[in-house]
Amino acid sequence: MAMYQPNPNRYQSMRYVRLGRSGVRIAPIALGLWQNFGDDCRYDVCRDTICAAFDAGVNHFDLANNYGIPAGAAERTFGRVLAGELAAHRDELFLSSKAGYTMWEGPFGDHGSKKYLIASLDQSLRRLGLEYVDLFYHHRPDPETPLEETAEALEQIVRQGKALYIGLSNYNAEQTETMLAELERRGLRCLIHQMRYSMLSREAEGALFATLHSHGVASIAFSPLAQGLLTDKYLGGVPEGSRMSLGHTSLQAADLTPRRVSQLNALNGIAAARGQTLAQLALSWVLREGGADTLIVGARNPGQLNDSLCSLKGEALSAEELDAVEAILKS
Repeated sequence: MAMYQPNPNRYQSMRYVRLGRSGVRIAPIALGLWQNFGDDCRYDVCRDTICAAFDAGVNHFDLANNYGIPAGAAERTFGRVLAGELAAHRDELFLSSKAGYTMWEGPFGDHGSKKYLIASLDQSLRRLGLEYVDLFYHHRPDPETPLEETAEALEQIVRQGKALYIGLSNYNAEQTETMLAELERRGLRCLIHQMRYSMLSREAEGALFATLHSHGVASIAFSPLAQGLLTDKYLGGVPEGSRMSLGHTSLQAADLTPRRVSQLNALNGIAAARGQTLAQLALSWVLREGGADTLIVGARNPGQLNDSLCSLKGEALSAEELDAVEAILKS
């Protein structure tokens, strides 16, 4: 690859969203490194995809301690790009990581103890080659660790300058309300909440969104394409060789019922009428007024990333289109 020169017009081609009651502004679509950035993937493709995102004005890159194959590989991959092509651009990037799922053996390699969270972030920083991340999440609630201990760990991380902001992920509305109160008691504010949210996963609507709005906490959706289900890949059923057919996803072939296939094809019809792919429609829907503030997409290559980013070029969904989508999802 020739010496990387970023697109000089990257910020003119992207709009940015302010997160909650903060000064942080990020692109509506972030690149997530949950999959496709491990040691099992070609480094040059990973590098080119990350650089393509930056060239398009994407400034938020979402990681976690256990992302990649093996766990931790995605952070190492991003750290390599950060030390190379993006070395001069660290302060233009908003980088997030997380801890809360299994990372190493033994009782200190999982969940929400102070021991685990502090140690895990230190490991993440070494893999990334950074002194701090911009955002650190507790990745999931831990029913066996006192909430006050998890909050204490997040407080220490911020006070020590290892993260500028903190976030929560996979907390339900009640858990979120309790944790926000504990953080606020400590003089801390939660910047953002990351939840599963898509046309096919709508548990966040109602109590959780209301809680976030009342506290001025932003929302960011992961799996907005339902792990690929909301793409044209499954319009004819389960294709041979797909992740679903190979069992490489939590989705099961049994999930793709005739009713679901019919719904996907009807949604695809709305997308086609808008000049969009089904995936682009699904992303536009998540970012509609009343939906999530921002979302995270994965990408196997720059082309797939560009297809997702093209959803930002479409017109906002009309009331009639939203009603049509709702009718299909209820059918």
